Parts: sequence; structure tokens; C-alpha cells
Amino acid sequence: MPELPEVEIVRQSLDKKVKDKIILKVLVKNRNLRFKIHSGFKRHLNKKKIKKVDRFSKYLIIRFEDNTGFIIHLGMTGTIHLSNIKNKNSLTNTSFYHSPILPKKHNHVEIQFSKMKFIYNDPRRFGYFSIFHNPIELKKKFSHFGPEPFSKSFNMNYICNYFKKKEKNIKNFLLDQKFVSGIGNIYASEILFKCKIHPNKKAKNLTKYDCKKIFKYSKLVLKKAIKKGGSSIRDFQNINGETGNFQKNFNVYQRENLKCLKSKCNGIVKKKIISNRSSFFCNYCQK
Repeated sequence: MPELPEVEIVRQSLDKKVKDKIILKVLVKNRNLRFKIHSGFKRHLNKKKIKKVDRFSKYLIIRFEDNTGFIIHLGMTGTIHLSNIKNKNSLTNTSFYHSPILPKKHNHVEIQFSKMKFIYNDPRRFGYFSIFHNPIELKKKFSHFGPEPFSKSFNMNYICNYFKKKEKNIKNFLLDQKFVSGIGNIYASEILFKCKIHPNKKAKNLTKYDCKKIFKYSKLVLKKAIKKGGSSIRDFQNINGETGNFQKNFNVYQRENLKCLKSKCNGIVKKKIISNRSSFFCNYCQK
């Protein structure tokens, strides 16, 4: 599943291509995604001009000029393709996973513009679309989420106060979207490695210095991942067909039984299942 950096790369790709474009036609081939596509979806989008493409956490937000719009969540296998009407053989993929060429199956939604069309493909159908009619309604849709790592609300006071007397381990908190939005399994492991914190350490046992490191490296790791174009665990590519390169910078993720990359550390990267998720960490420098 794409995490914040991959969704941000998709956002950047889409914004460059569909900003200021007018939607001419909408075709819904299959409403039965994770949540059934709203019956008024086509009417809601028809003839609307796209103001910009935003993102919150792992969600894409398509904003129209009239302050309405819709949200896209890619789920586990959702991909977005932009197909040039005149050159159908060009690279189309903006998303995480799969071929850069438009697949023939599982194309559930098409949004047509004057010279290209937006196509949503999702073999497992865990992604979904959700419309909103005004900014207040949009804000309510994300009201149960915690702040993003880049938000001013994600600060030292927030982190330290949140962890007080909490029994849950820090790895689970980094994956908890109510605490912080956008971090998934890959980046949680990488952040904790940078912090030198064991993923099983209880939140209530974290020191103020530990919280400071979490505050710092949550931002730095995600910023670096965005700069590197995301992580191509399989075939993530942006709209120009460029792959993400952050996987070349993994310190622990998928490096089980390899030597720790920290200088003067004799540790070995271990893999442990925590709450049904694979966690990777150094057995020496992460305490």
C-alpha cells in the first residue's frame, strides 16, 4: 500500500497534468469498490474545472473551482493512469505498483478531458472515491485523523503528552492514523532506526529525547523519500515513467540478517512480527 511519500509523488504528477482542465465526461464501469461509488458521482464531476490536486495523509484531494471536489484513496492495488487520446501507447502510470502501461482489465472509472483521460485501475478494489460539497464537509471527513508529520500540530508537546501512560509500543503508534497521519510500515521501520528506538518499546517509557528524535526523523525520513521519488518496492513510477529510488536508501526495511549500516555498529538487522506487520530493526543500536 502506498504511504505518504508515494501519494505525494502521485499528487505532484496529477497536479501538473490535470490542473485547470475541464471534465467533459465521466464513465463509471464498476461502482463496487471498497465503498460503492456515490450514485451522483458523474453528475457531481460533470463540466467541473479542476483548481488543484491536494493531498492529506494517504488521500488525494481533487479540488474544483466551485470549492467542491472528490477524494481518492488508492487502497492496496489502486493505480491512476493518464492516457493521451492521440497516443495511447505512451506511459500512463502515476501510481504505486503495476505496469506503467494502461492495463486492459480492472479499469473502473474514466474521467475524460479534451486531450486525455484519467483512468482508475484497481484489481483488488480496496480503493475508493468520495465526493464533498464544501470545505467544511471535506474537513469533517478527516476529523478523526491525527496531524501529518509536516503539520505544525505535530510538535514536541503533542508527542510527549500523547505518549504519557500509554502501554502500546511505539511502532504501533507510528502506524496509528489517529496519532499521526500518513506513516505506514516501511517508513515506521526507517524512522525508528534513525531514532535508535526499538519498535517494541512502550510509548510510556520514551524519554523526552526519544520524543525529540521521533519529531525530527518523522519529517526527515519522509522528506528524503519524497525527494527520491518514493519507494519502488515493485514498480512505482510517476507520470513521466520515472521510478522511485528511496528503496536504495533503506537502512533496515527488507534487510533481514544483513549488517547494520551505522558505522561502528556490530548489529544485525532482525525481522519481527508486531501486530501482524513485519518490523525491521537493528538488534544492537535500537534500544
